[in-house]
Amino acid sequence: MKRKSFQLTLVVVVMCLAAGYASAHCEIPCGIYDDQMRIDMISEHITTIEKSMTQILALAGEQPIDYNQLTRWVTNKDNHASEVQHIVSQYFMTQRIKPDTEKYADKLTLLHKMLIYAMKCKQTTDLSNVTTLRSLLKDFGDLYFGHKK
Repeated sequence: MKRKSFQLTLVVVVMCLAAGYASAHCEIPCGIYDDQMRIDMISEHITTIEKSMTQILALAGEQPIDYNQLTRWVTNKDNHASEVQHIVSQYFMTQRIKPDTEKYADKLTLLHKMLIYAMKCKQTTDLSNVTTLRSLLKDFGDLYFGHKK
């Protein structure tokens, strides 16, 4: 009886731990998508990257430098850039942009550029990369949702 109880407890613990790794869209064709929300999420990540860069630049100019805070802002910036890359690749490129859709190449090109500029945001504190990333997101949103320019 103790053995079965232990096994059941172990199974429950493993299931609880595994549930923490489940993401909102795990490539199961559930049909539940909120494209505008994803665009808004990317926009929020871009704003956070921008704030992180601004804080990094300010902290780097202080004497003495607070390396703890500096490291935290760099990590924050990099994590949010990774989130942009994740949404672009795992949500849009993998699940939403189909090869047979209208303007496929244009959409793919904009998404690829967004991946590149998210990478550049990780590599530097050059705020022009944020500006470009924000502009690419707007262009992609307009193209994806069919907004006229």
